[in-house]
Amino acid sequence: MNYHKYQSKSGFSFSYVMLALVVVFLFIPLFVVVFFSFNSAKGMQWDHASLIWYKTLIFNSPSLWAAFKNSLIIALTSAVTATALGSLAAIGIKWYRFHGRSYITTVSYLPMVLPEVIIGISMLIFFSAVKVRLGMFTIFAAHTTFNLPFVFMMVTARLDEFDYSTVEAARDLGANERQTLTKVIIPSIIPAVLSGFLMCITMSLEDFVITFFVSGPGSGTLPLYVYSMIRYGVSPVINALSFVMILGTMIIAFTFRKFLKTVAASS
Repeated sequence: MNYHKYQSKSGFSFSYVMLALVVVFLFIPLFVVVFFSFNSAKGMQWDHASLIWYKTLIFNSPSLWAAFKNSLIIALTSAVTATALGSLAAIGIKWYRFHGRSYITTVSYLPMVLPEVIIGISMLIFFSAVKVRLGMFTIFAAHTTFNLPFVFMMVTARLDEFDYSTVEAARDLGANERQTLTKVIIPSIIPAVLSGFLMCITMSLEDFVITFFVSGPGSGTLPLYVYSMIRYGVSPVINALSFVMILGTMIIAFTFRKFLKTVAASS
């Protein structure tokens, strides 16, 4: 089938137009935020270019950086825990055959498909029932819980394409179960594990709904802090923070892109 005969002679393509509209719709709010982060005035009326809000962000926002520190600690710890548990769970489900295997697989996806408000309320009721004080630990536990299915799904998808003849070859060469796991299976699924880890960090940093229910005094994360600020109007400091986070995300994404390609090619 020749694709070119379905294109108009003028080069017009409805798909390209829709793509351009979607891209504009998605990125115009980001450009507006970045633009007004350099505005010296607090309102939406442009005064003159200034870096005053970046100065305020860096030197006069200790509570904001404390919230960012909490978010970073919870994101890293919950991502590491969820990645380890989710990867091992996926390997166990694929490697072993046991009663209730399909049931466990189905239940593992529930936190991913349930609304976040349901998960948040459920976690709050659970922590209240077992008398666990709300704080950093409860946020960590909640984030680990809703991150697990994503790691499980990504590693499972990788294992579906795994060549199990390499496992048989390792066994024939005298490798035991632990050696086969650490030297054959895990190196082969590293791209999926790293992708799941990065996704966990992203989802943990941006989560608001679940964190809102399970956070306690002194354990506020960055999304909660931003919400408390915008209730009384959008502060230009938030615009500056948004640009810093956008820039940081782009740098991390481009840095890890090449790294993940290298790991995937060598695995």
